[in-house]
Amino acid sequence: MNILVFGKDGQLGRAFKAVFDPLLTSANLQVAYFGRAECDLSTKEEVLAQLNAAKPDLIINASAYTAVDKAETEMDLAFAVNVKAPELMARYATENGVTFLHYSTDYVFDGSKEGFYIESDARNPLSVYGKSKAAGEEAIEQVFATSSQGQFAIFRTSWVYGDGGNFIRTILRLAKEREELTVIHDQRGVPTSALWLAQISLDLALDAGCRLKQFSSGIYHAVPAGETTWHGLASFVVQAALDAGVELKAKPAAIKPILAMEYPRPAPRPMNSSMDSTKLRLALQSGSAKASNSYNELHNVPNVPSWDRMVQEYVSTLASKGLI
Repeated sequence: MNILVFGKDGQLGRAFKAVFDPLLTSANLQVAYFGRAECDLSTKEEVLAQLNAAKPDLIINASAYTAVDKAETEMDLAFAVNVKAPELMARYATENGVTFLHYSTDYVFDGSKEGFYIESDARNPLSVYGKSKAAGEEAIEQVFATSSQGQFAIFRTSWVYGDGGNFIRTILRLAKEREELTVIHDQRGVPTSALWLAQISLDLALDAGCRLKQFSSGIYHAVPAGETTWHGLASFVVQAALDAGVELKAKPAAIKPILAMEYPRPAPRPMNSSMDSTKLRLALQSGSAKASNSYNELHNVPNVPSWDRMVQEYVSTLASKGLI
């Protein structure tokens, strides 16, 4: 089976490589990875050329324009990468009977809802970035709505961390340099491991023999259980690092909460980014997804673990590798 992964240099793209690499010797997989250097997603011709050359059975679009604040002044580029490119991938999938996995964001919501967002809640993005991701979702849905071939899953996720720069690693770096930090405490969301996100995506799309399975096309919220705030996450991360034996100048009590309005940025953020992943959990537990799966066996990861347990493991791994 041929698999094409766009976005190889991002946290999610690296996570897919970490999942696929151990399986290449035992499964009949051919995986091609493309990053910005290999394929300019803002150029239609390059996207089509890579698709036609790779002839994939499974397309994984782990790439995106994610510079949230820059998008306010780079609207054309954001829409080219986040709307036009996935639309091309979706069209190729429908024309060739291919499975397409795409990744979206909590920024498609305005954050005004009380409680957890579900997949059917109305999109109402606040920022250019959010609008581009929402338009990308709609473009994919529209392409597949007019075709009887192929299948797709759009995984909405939030606050991703993995192999690369992210909020957690920034907090740990600052905690080593400073005795006091200030972090926003009135924005809620769910920290999500890139490695878990890659694993759970493939649990939906592939069986234990790494063969494609049928699933219900649509949007799935892919986040761990629970929720927190940026301040709550920062405090938890610092304590986890201290528990792992890392010496830090800042302690949890020295992390001061501030309001989002005290830290203005060009692009507005949703105040509530918490999402419910019940639909994904039920899809994994029903019908074709009920059988034991090689990814869960390999990594011993339950379907929807709590965010804090995964963050604890992530920080412990960073500490053991001397990366803090």
